[in-house]
Amino acid sequence: MSYSVLKAVSNKAAMAALMLLAMMSGVMAAGPDLGDVERQPLNITAIALFGLFVVVTLFISYWASKRTSSSSDFYTGGGKITGLQNGTAIAGDFMSAASFLGVSSLIYAFGFDGLIFGLGAVAGWPMLLFLLSERVRNLGKYTFTDVVAIRLEKMRTRIISVLGSVTVVIFYLIAQMVGAGKLIELLFGLPYEIAVVIVSLLVIAYVAFGGMLATTWVQIVKAVMLLFGITLMAILVLYQVDFNFATLLAQATQAHPAGNDLLKPGRLYDDPIQVATILATMMFGILGLPHILMRLFTVPNAHESRRSALYASLFIGYFYLLLVVVGFGIVVHVLNNQQFMDASGGLIGGNNMAAIHLANALGGSLLMGFMSAVAFATILAVVAGLTVAGAAAIAHDLYAEVLHKGKPDPQKEIRLTRIVTVLLGLVAVALGILFQDQNIAIIAALPMVVAASVNFPILIMSIYWGPMTTRGAIAGALVGFVSSITLICVSPKVWVDVLGFEQALFPYDYPALFTMPLSFIAIWLFSVTDNSTRGKTDRAGYAEMLVQAELGHIDR
Repeated sequence: MSYSVLKAVSNKAAMAALMLLAMMSGVMAAGPDLGDVERQPLNITAIALFGLFVVVTLFISYWASKRTSSSSDFYTGGGKITGLQNGTAIAGDFMSAASFLGVSSLIYAFGFDGLIFGLGAVAGWPMLLFLLSERVRNLGKYTFTDVVAIRLEKMRTRIISVLGSVTVVIFYLIAQMVGAGKLIELLFGLPYEIAVVIVSLLVIAYVAFGGMLATTWVQIVKAVMLLFGITLMAILVLYQVDFNFATLLAQATQAHPAGNDLLKPGRLYDDPIQVATILATMMFGILGLPHILMRLFTVPNAHESRRSALYASLFIGYFYLLLVVVGFGIVVHVLNNQQFMDASGGLIGGNNMAAIHLANALGGSLLMGFMSAVAFATILAVVAGLTVAGAAAIAHDLYAEVLHKGKPDPQKEIRLTRIVTVLLGLVAVALGILFQDQNIAIIAALPMVVAASVNFPILIMSIYWGPMTTRGAIAGALVGFVSSITLICVSPKVWVDVLGFEQALFPYDYPALFTMPLSFIAIWLFSVTDNSTRGKTDRAGYAEMLVQAELGHIDR
């Protein structure tokens, strides 16, 4: 019995918007500079689904606002979110439109090598489960900075940790806001500036009123939508080959110009160091993302924290497995289909549009519109998570813990948190407008590199290496921060593509493989040579911290 493919209805609006979204939402979907965008006819299906998602999530925010009255409620949802709920939300926080569009398009174009970014991302989650989830939950209260500062000199440690957190949040916000603005501009025909304001207002409503509880459920809804959409696409692809993956691969190699080489490594990257530094950036960057680490504090105990990381690992692993099916399905159903080719013989909208063309081929305008709505939901969920993390870094780590020595007025703290949320929304609008025509893919690479080079080293060393001192932590964070920003600036994408020089001073775009070890070396060197009174106090506090890390004695 053969499956009749539904009549495809072309809609350039969704295609162009999602192409831009793929280029701007993450490091695995880099693209060129963005210029003026031509507004296209409306995608009614996508708009209707957008509207439904907004209505549902605003209702969630209203519901959550009735249950958010304290700092604990705002930052962690009161610590009452279950492991399954939190794991789904973590997956929703990480599974981006860039993963869906970017990785699938790389598989479509380069075959085996397209899996590199996905492999790096998947590898990071078991590490979160086994290395961080239990100890971070037992030691911290609201943010990973709580963990780093528990036995070190609190003021200086928190300030340097907030530097890493806020940098990651801001760079992520720029990429997400520009992506969302372009998406709404194209699909709704609105001016870009108004589109960015709309996104910011929605996120402010979610976070300022509903806090982490509302953000969690927005992320859960988005994760379910994305997993449903990609599962449906994978099933439709496999249905064509009687659910025989080997047959799918055989058809893909027959359809692709590369033939059997499609399944061999080296077509995208033939330099093993390039592969290694991409894997390191993705793998360890995940372990330093403040909005991901913050989710470990939303559950009631360390057991649920481990369950959160386990469920997130399973959902994300499942997601990337389906991307492999979708990627090779694109080769079979889209590559030689003239319906999706432009006058020059290339894919309409470029290779980043490959997965959307597949949705169009398999399910017509309905499935295509649904995946457009999923992309929009993805951005709102990610921006909401980032905003909560940014608000916590400023209101909790700086105001409550540094300025008020850990004893702030609770009502003033929650009021400040909401003010910071609004300010972050305004900053996001300003940066989104300022960077709308820039190479956002470059900025989107920075958060993962900075997270891997600044946040991850000081966090893992504070938990597992007793000799680390305040001096070592500060030196390591500063070395990681300066080196990561510097090497990205002299990399091919910035030094050549943006600044116009003929040859880059540093050959790799994602330098975490080099900057992260520099941070670890600085932490070690400045700690072992630290003979100050503060250093001795830092080392002496490790044994007590270790007991708390294992047993979880903490007053929440």
